[in-house]
Amino acid sequence: MISKSTKIYVAGHRGMVGSAICRKLEQEGFHQILKMSSKELDLRNQSDVLDYFSQNKPEVVIDAAARVGGIMANNSYPYQFLMENLLIQDNLFKAAIDFNVSKFVFLGSSCIYPRLAPQPLKEEYLLTGPLEPTNEWYAVAKITGVKACEAIRKQYNKDFVSLMPTNLYGPFDNFDLNTSHVLPAMIRKFHEAKENGNAPVTLWGSGAPMREFLHVSDLADAVFYVLNHEMPEHLYNVGTGVDLTINDLAKLIQKVTGHTGEIIWDSSKPDGTPRKLMDISKLHNLGWKHQIELENGISNTYQWFKQNIDSFKQVNF
Repeated sequence: MISKSTKIYVAGHRGMVGSAICRKLEQEGFHQILKMSSKELDLRNQSDVLDYFSQNKPEVVIDAAARVGGIMANNSYPYQFLMENLLIQDNLFKAAIDFNVSKFVFLGSSCIYPRLAPQPLKEEYLLTGPLEPTNEWYAVAKITGVKACEAIRKQYNKDFVSLMPTNLYGPFDNFDLNTSHVLPAMIRKFHEAKENGNAPVTLWGSGAPMREFLHVSDLADAVFYVLNHEMPEHLYNVGTGVDLTINDLAKLIQKVTGHTGEIIWDSSKPDGTPRKLMDISKLHNLGWKHQIELENGISNTYQWFKQNIDSFKQVNF
């Protein structure tokens, strides 16, 4: 088991997920957290990654590094979403094996599961049907990472674990309207519409799909749980076990932001997967459960957004 002097490398520490994990580790008193920005260490370059591991010798690796984005970004850059994620995770796996890392936590996404899999999504549904076309490139890369963890456990008897979180949100999220996911995009749209005299807000799709959302601090807490326990299996879903329609999400964000204008649904735009609710019983049965409910989490995220609004470009209505 880890101690507060364990050398823990957090790949992707500047992102929403990685920064939340670092905050959690620091709050718990860990003082050997290894961090490298993408400018300092290109995780797509195998020789650079191997050199870094050789010099720093991390004992635990948390892979929160990935190229991520919403439907538009996945559709626009399929090759990058596939290959860059494959390179990042493969280089980290190889270095972890070569330098005898004792524990590895690989972070993926609920999009690894088939588009029309039964609900809620169980871990055993992996590879039982076609993927959602709007994010299959990213999903294929993450599925490869999950299977790599499984293979490493089988061949090397190492405690490599994959965590598949549901849709995440929270501080340091991406609020770029061209590349962001649905919840942060809505926060920005409703805020800027409110500031523009409660202008109408146009949202993609029908509003009918159902989604589950997990605050990134809860994911960090789940990662910390995994670090402190030997996990009996290689793959665990992480979520709340509760979902809502995109329409209800929009109304909730509208309430939190104080926007009072009209909501317009653009049905010419894709909805994506009809529903993605995670079966989280495996991790719950081991003793972990989320703490932050959705409205409180959105309020927390909105406050962070307003405090950092100068770093976001304003849209024109």
